[in-house]
Amino acid sequence: MAQHQPQNTDEICGIVSDALTSGGKLEIIGGGTRVDFGAPERMADHLSLRALSGILEYDPAELVVTARAGTPLAELNEVVAARGQAFAFEPWGDATSTIGGVIAAGVAGPRRVSAGSVRDHLLGFEAVSGRGEAFRAGAKVVKNVTGYDLPKLLCGSWGRLAVLTEVTLKVLPCPPERLTLLWHGLEDEAAFALMREALRQPADVAAAAHRPGEYTLIRLDGFGPSIAARKAHLIAALAQHGPPEALHEADAATLWASLQAGGALPRDLPLWRLSLPPRQAFAAIAPLCALGGRYLADWAGGLVWLSLAGHDAEIRKQAAEAGGHAALFRASANLRARIPALHPQSPGIEALSRRVRRAFDPLGVFETNRFLDEPNAD
Repeated sequence: MAQHQPQNTDEICGIVSDALTSGGKLEIIGGGTRVDFGAPERMADHLSLRALSGILEYDPAELVVTARAGTPLAELNEVVAARGQAFAFEPWGDATSTIGGVIAAGVAGPRRVSAGSVRDHLLGFEAVSGRGEAFRAGAKVVKNVTGYDLPKLLCGSWGRLAVLTEVTLKVLPCPPERLTLLWHGLEDEAAFALMREALRQPADVAAAAHRPGEYTLIRLDGFGPSIAARKAHLIAALAQHGPPEALHEADAATLWASLQAGGALPRDLPLWRLSLPPRQAFAAIAPLCALGGRYLADWAGGLVWLSLAGHDAEIRKQAAEAGGHAALFRASANLRARIPALHPQSPGIEALSRRVRRAFDPLGVFETNRFLDEPNAD
């Protein structure tokens, strides 16, 4: 298995063209933090983007930043934070996570429930297709209505469409203050009801999460007087659940961070990522908890991290019946070799997905057996 580390877009085009000629496969690697997502056996050379790093342009006044895809997320966060700004969708990752990897995996943190996902903040990109051709889409401005919305298509594509080389994202001013309301020990059904009701209130809730048996969190971002007024409104509206404890940002940060990638769940069991309609979330996970599952809920129940072994079909059945889907996020190599990481699609949707992939990658250069759904790309 060869290791490629191109220094620029032209070299990437050459590597992809060589793979087309030889019939080879390429797996795109950013920081390598999610290489264990998907099947372990992949007949592919590695195409590392580590050398494509650096911020190309940052205009704080226009709330836009452009960077190479291999730029570490931590570096970007540090630069924009120095100007009092941040990525509103709160991307997270390990120390080596890159911005290209964040986009390819569609990563968003607790504020996704109010600020949207990465796809709502990616303005434009440059990339190399499976034809070995460089192309660009979107624009380096917040308002852009020209052409197809390819930036949204690339988000969450897991490197199956193209090699991202450069990305442009919008940033927003950091909230001047944050306050987290914490309810202790609510029963699960009551906690989900509280989160749904909080989001229905005219309180501009930024984030909502639940850790069973311990706490339920509601976060408010903004200016002090506004937060105080919204806090009072929420406490009154949610009075049936009892009075909450008020935590300021420094005290609450650890709690919010523990929700990312199921951080507080056992690491010796399979970890599933369930995307669910919040209204249906509790009904979907209750039967799985009865089977021994443990979970954390973010996005007011729209995202559930579930730790459960031996009930793979039931997990996906419950997610599908609720109108959502379940991804196998972390598991042993043996389990990942047998069970597709991504939720199986209906025949019609899968046929459409395959046509889209072939439009970007006609010969399947980026089909590496990672998702166990494309044995033949031709």
